[in-house]
Amino acid sequence: VFSKIFSHEALESYLPKIQLVIKDTLRAWSSNPESINVYHETQKLTFRMAIRVLLGFRIPDEELNRLFEVYQQFVENVFSLPVDLPFSGYRRGIRARETLQKGLEKAIQEKLQNTQGKDYADALDILIESGKEHGKELTMQELKDGTLELIFAAYATTASASTSLIMQLLKHPRVLEKLREELRSKGILHNGCICEGSLRLDNINSLHYLDCVIKEVLRLFTPISGGYRTVLQTFELDGFQIPKGWSVMYSIRDTHDTAPVFKDVDVFDPDRFGQGRNEDKDGRFHYLPFGGGVRTCLGKHLAKLFLKALAIELASTSRFELATRTFPKITLVPVVHPVDGLKVKFFGLDSNQNEILTGTDAMLGATV
Repeated sequence: VFSKIFSHEALESYLPKIQLVIKDTLRAWSSNPESINVYHETQKLTFRMAIRVLLGFRIPDEELNRLFEVYQQFVENVFSLPVDLPFSGYRRGIRARETLQKGLEKAIQEKLQNTQGKDYADALDILIESGKEHGKELTMQELKDGTLELIFAAYATTASASTSLIMQLLKHPRVLEKLREELRSKGILHNGCICEGSLRLDNINSLHYLDCVIKEVLRLFTPISGGYRTVLQTFELDGFQIPKGWSVMYSIRDTHDTAPVFKDVDVFDPDRFGQGRNEDKDGRFHYLPFGGGVRTCLGKHLAKLFLKALAIELASTSRFELATRTFPKITLVPVVHPVDGLKVKFFGLDSNQNEILTGTDAMLGATV
């Protein structure tokens, strides 16, 4: 099922919707006279993307914002100690989950009743159809669980990586300019505007420097620190015997920090992945931001597509600057993110790359 949800054809159909959500969000950021907290806003952005693009829910903005706040309560308490007391994080998490599932059930029912005007099959459509193909009509509870799982997969890690991307573009203006140069050379960016119809999946996949930038963000700022695996066969590592059946954790961050293929590991250098260097070409497990093996992250292609679409819009339509004197410190728990968010002021640009003022009605209610 998930291979269909994240197939090339599915990504192609999601792309215009992803672009619209990102474009409208950046327009809203640019219309705000104050600086914005990028980490909080990218969480909203990835939640909106999951709801409207991946799941195809037509939820009004006011209801979407309310669901987002409830979802945040759920995520903040999902790893709480299972102590069922009235004011415990566990109890708050349970209540948030129940509220969230009521909202999702309403959205699913409306979606099942309203099939008019659909121009693409979203992830939930594929999930429902897959159940029918296997002779099993999914129950409402199964649909709610599947929906929540898809939101969870698309939300926290992508918001983390989006924030890291924006921070690195702020720190390295030469990288941002090099991105613009590539977009111009490929006929995507002309006179400060994205050429209509130029952003197709094959075009985006041909942008080699953009790919290097996203790879380097994910190498240096991998959203999650590692993963777990079960030992299938007893083996020895550095003189220690690891028995069959044990649960072991592998560290993505430590792997990236110690892999011998990477030079100057602390330096943000997208060119390390470019032609001539290709520092990730040797060895299967030196670079693994999405994990490795058969249980590698299923949504990695969607995540990379989202980050690339965001980078293209940032390079093409926005000017942005740090709103604080220094960059914030980074914390690694539960995912990589700035301690106090990342305060940034965004400015809209016209076709000549000049600042413009945009209206406050940033079309966030657009149906996708």
